[in-house]
Amino acid sequence: MMKLTENKIVLIKRKTRLEELIAKYNTLAQAKFYIEHLQADFSDYLAEDQKYQAVISEAQNTLETLGRVQVVDRQYISNFIFGENDLVVAVGQDGLVANTLKYLTNQLLIGINPDPARWDGVLLPFRVTDLNRIVQDVFKQKRPVEEVSMAKAVLNDGQVMYAVNDLFVGQKTHVSARYQLEISGEREQQSSSGIIVSTGLGATGWLKSVIAGATHIVNCLAGSDLKVRQETEFRWNQEYLYYSVREPFPSRTSQANLVFGKITRESPLKIRSQMPENGVIFSDGIESDFIQFNSGVEATVTVAEKKGRLVV
Repeated sequence: MMKLTENKIVLIKRKTRLEELIAKYNTLAQAKFYIEHLQADFSDYLAEDQKYQAVISEAQNTLETLGRVQVVDRQYISNFIFGENDLVVAVGQDGLVANTLKYLTNQLLIGINPDPARWDGVLLPFRVTDLNRIVQDVFKQKRPVEEVSMAKAVLNDGQVMYAVNDLFVGQKTHVSARYQLEISGEREQQSSSGIIVSTGLGATGWLKSVIAGATHIVNCLAGSDLKVRQETEFRWNQEYLYYSVREPFPSRTSQANLVFGKITRESPLKIRSQMPENGVIFSDGIESDFIQFNSGVEATVTVAEKKGRLVV
């Protein structure tokens, strides 16, 4: 049968909770024993895995009628070389879509929700039954595309880290991070639990929780007569980022004035590490995929030159 396209279609999948348990405990029986020993419902793990594997199988069968298909597990995305004209299909959750986007250049990405009853899927607008129609629309250029702005951290040693939701800059462990922060001509020494830099896509995640906590603290301290409301949501394609410093500690040698603000290409955030060891920068909650950020290293954080392209 004639294929719709000669271009490669890359199907991105992830391990289910059950697969991760089996990898850890070697067998299904041992995984079951562990979960039931904790008085948890093992049948939910089985149901989730069964549903996900069925969706992956259906997606692969559908895509193979349309073009050449390559299946890639999430753990290999960072080392996978995507072709310029590849179409990428990620079978959720949202985190899988975000993690995939930062390794793409100009490729289109389709997010599939494998289980709408289980996952909300902000970045997963389609079901597997939509896949045949959506892919055909994409190749006929009949589908709208939403652009997603990213954050970018560039170190003075040449290393680069991209983020679709947010960057974290700080200590690998739960101790204070020490650094010098500079933005818009202002500079100060800081000691804190780290810095979060959020994109428009990530504004409803980590940044939202930071703002919610700060707002409630201010409201409690001010009393019921004052209610602070801070809007943190902004469009996915906005050409700016927000940074927020977690739990800044003012002292004789550290300040806490530059703790929240906007980052643009014209006004990037510069951070110089003063941490002898365990300083890290990671993105989108993937702690294992980090770059070291120790004493003397400077990071410049700004809006990335590339954008993610989500099919909607």
